[in-house]
Amino acid sequence: MTKHLDLGCGLKPRNPYGADATYGCDVRDIDLAVEKIGFDYKRVNLVVEPIPYPDNFFDSVSAFDFLEHIPRQMVLPNGEVSNPFINIMSEIHRVLVPGGRLLAFTPAYPRVEAFTDPTHVNFITDQTHEYFVGPQPSGAMYGFKGAFEVLQVRWEAPANVYDLNQPSWRKTLRRWHRDLLRGGMAHVLWEFAAIQK
Repeated sequence: MTKHLDLGCGLKPRNPYGADATYGCDVRDIDLAVEKIGFDYKRVNLVVEPIPYPDNFFDSVSAFDFLEHIPRQMVLPNGEVSNPFINIMSEIHRVLVPGGRLLAFTPAYPRVEAFTDPTHVNFITDQTHEYFVGPQPSGAMYGFKGAFEVLQVRWEAPANVYDLNQPSWRKTLRRWHRDLLRGGMAHVLWEFAAIQK
């Protein structure tokens, strides 16, 4: 049985790879039984807490409009500096099986969408992913534990990511529409495979 985790899921977790079981984590309180919402939900503040699942548990993890809400650095009450963005990337790697997929989709610099929401505190670029990929990721100097292989990194239209099984011609038309009539793409897509360390 395949398992998928959607980070920042709210009441409607995404399951882009069509896994058999869907799990979700969010900071919100959801007061419904698992049977009523149809997925396993955990309330957790991933800025300061680990993903509440064991190592190598998920075949895939998604983060739709999530990473921009995770601070890059913060000072803890004891005066220590924490790197929540580095930590969440380590946690994602930890809970993925070797070869497991990460699909992340986030508004990115220099687009206004990256800055409009006052809760966006982590400004992603089309090069941010480089700290987490390859056999010796440079993010290790900041505490990143893991490594990912890049499957794809590109600017993408939201509707193309929410349904990965659309025909490629439809995705191409949507990209052209965004580029020509709507001022370009606002979101960066990361699709990675977890490298076993």
